[in-house]
Amino acid sequence: MELAGAVIAITGGARGLGYAMAKQLGHRGARLALLDREREALDQAVNALLDEDIEARSFMADIADEASVIQAFGDIARELGPLSGLVNNAGITRDGLLVKASNGHVEKTMSLSQWQQVIDVNLTGTFLCTREAASQMVEAGQSGVIVNISSISRAGNMGQSNYAASKAGVAALTVTWAKELARYGIRVGAVAPGFIETEMTASMRQDMLEKLTRSIPLGALGQSGDIAESVEFIFDNDYFTGRVIECDGGLRL
Repeated sequence: MELAGAVIAITGGARGLGYAMAKQLGHRGARLALLDREREALDQAVNALLDEDIEARSFMADIADEASVIQAFGDIARELGPLSGLVNNAGITRDGLLVKASNGHVEKTMSLSQWQQVIDVNLTGTFLCTREAASQMVEAGQSGVIVNISSISRAGNMGQSNYAASKAGVAALTVTWAKELARYGIRVGAVAPGFIETEMTASMRQDMLEKLTRSIPLGALGQSGDIAESVEFIFDNDYFTGRVIECDGGLRL
C-alpha cells in the first residue's frame, strides 16, 4: 500500500504505542486521524506531530460506544476523506484472578465489570471501528489495510482472563475479516506485542521488572518503535493478510 497521502485512523493514538505508530506512518506521508477519549492528550499528540511536519487531526471517541464510533468515523470521512487504513490499537487491562482463595475460603473473584470493560473496549471496540472503516473503503471503491493489535497474552496468561480472551478474539477476527474483505481489496493483519517499555511497565516494582526482563530470550523489553515497524510492514507488504506478527523478543507465554 502506498502510504503517502493515505488517510489512516489510529485508535488510542494520543500516547504510547499508538503515538509511535502515528509517527512511523506519518513520516511516510500518511494523513493521520488520531482517536482517543482524552482531549488534552489528543491535542498534545497532534501538535507534536504537526511540529514534525506530519499531517494529523484529532477525533474524540469512545470506541466501546457505537454512536460515538459512527460519529467519529463520519467526521474523519468529512474532514479528510474516506479511510485507506485503520490501526485498532486502543486497549485496556483490568487484571485479576478468576477466583482468589485461601484455606478453602474465596476472598475475591473477577467482577463482571472487570470482565465487561475489557471486552467492550478491546474486542467490541475493534469490531465497531473495523466495521465503520471497512464500510468507508467499500463505498469509496478503494482498497485498504486494517491492522489489529493483539497480544502475546492471547495464548492465555494468569490473572488476565478478560484481557487474554479479548486479544485471542482479536486474533480470530483478523483471520475472519481477512477472508471476508479480500474480495474488496482490503487486507487485515495483526501484531501481537510482547512486553514493551511503556508507562505500564515503568510503574512496575523494580524487582518484578527485572524478573520479567530475564524471562525474555533477547534480554530486554521491546520498544514502541519495534511495534510501529511491525505495523508499517503490514501496510507495506501487499501479500500479507490474515496473519499475526509476533513481536515479543522470543518470549512465549
